[in-house]
Amino acid sequence: MATAASHRDYCYREVVPFAAMVSLQCINVGLNTLFKVAANAGMSRHAFLVYAYAVAALILLPAPFFSRRSGALPSLNSSILVKFFLLGVVGYGSQLMGFTGINYGSPTLASAISNLSPAFTFLLAIIFRMEKLTLSSSRSWAKVVGAVVSISGAFVVTFYKGSSIINAPLSSPLSLIPSSTRLDWILGSLFLTLEYILSPIWCIFLTHIMKEYPSGLSIMFFYTSSVSVLAAVVGFFLEPDSTKWIIKPNIALVSIICSGVLNGCISNTVDSWLLHLRGPVYVAMFKPLQIAIAAAMGVIILGDTLYLGRKVDLWDIFHGLG
Repeated sequence: MATAASHRDYCYREVVPFAAMVSLQCINVGLNTLFKVAANAGMSRHAFLVYAYAVAALILLPAPFFSRRSGALPSLNSSILVKFFLLGVVGYGSQLMGFTGINYGSPTLASAISNLSPAFTFLLAIIFRMEKLTLSSSRSWAKVVGAVVSISGAFVVTFYKGSSIINAPLSSPLSLIPSSTRLDWILGSLFLTLEYILSPIWCIFLTHIMKEYPSGLSIMFFYTSSVSVLAAVVGFFLEPDSTKWIIKPNIALVSIICSGVLNGCISNTVDSWLLHLRGPVYVAMFKPLQIAIAAAMGVIILGDTLYLGRKVDLWDIFHGLG
């Protein structure tokens, strides 16, 4: 009996989280690729965020009512609601920077820059005392080395372009615009770096909120609602073209629905559960898996050329800005 119980506990704490995180990386890369295709076809990232998170909020609408029935949650006072809103502000900023970066760059670049996430998360976890750094511990040194390697890898991909490994096909059915220019690549890298600075802050903040209000589904409802409202307010000023807000039954609609269901609902809810169960560093350490997945999808679906990194000359940046 004890063996069976320990086996179930091992599966719950080790096997299921591992399988969930690997699956989420595949989902995230797939959604980024789908967004890139839809953006190439003319979809506005501002409209996308409004509608995708509105879909997620609509699906999660019953969550607060069912959670309240359990009676184990604290009351929804103004302090908790403000924290939900602030979580939405950080999350919206992260998402806007991320999709802007993908719009300039590519899903492969986004996955490469995601290597920054474990390093920043580890540093923030130490600052907020969620992780202990013991210099005499080999485990701590392994995390430090991993953080340095993650940051170095992200910079290599951004500033170095080696020889091509796999050349893009002459034509790809989903390659709707030419490849990113060097200026687009560096701008995309900067926006994506901002995303992966904000993303660890979001994880740390969500972990803190989960300790006070341990209902991932309810938190995600308030979070997705906040993001949708914030995106609508900001989009009103930054996306004045009314035609961009009309979503037709095409790849844009598919991207919005898939992102709302898979990212807004499933991915964020699973993230909240794993943050509560294993902590922010565990969630962030799986981000580097995205680079291999994205590289394969970029070549197969978007017709990207796969390089050993990509060099960006500062002269080209300033020349492009001029």
